[in-house]
Amino acid sequence: MGRVIKYLFYLLILAAIGLIGYAYLGPWFGADFAPPRTEVRQPVTLNAD
Repeated sequence: MGRVIKYLFYLLILAAIGLIGYAYLGPWFGADFAPPRTEVRQPVTLNAD
């Protein structure tokens, strides 16, 4: 049981390193993480008397 937990821990560490590497190196390989930029206009009605 201890061996399985140790391997799961190693797998978790490798997955975290891979995710961090993908976040930093992704834009160099064509992955764009920026949200789409669109202007949103919505009328607002104020009830001020």
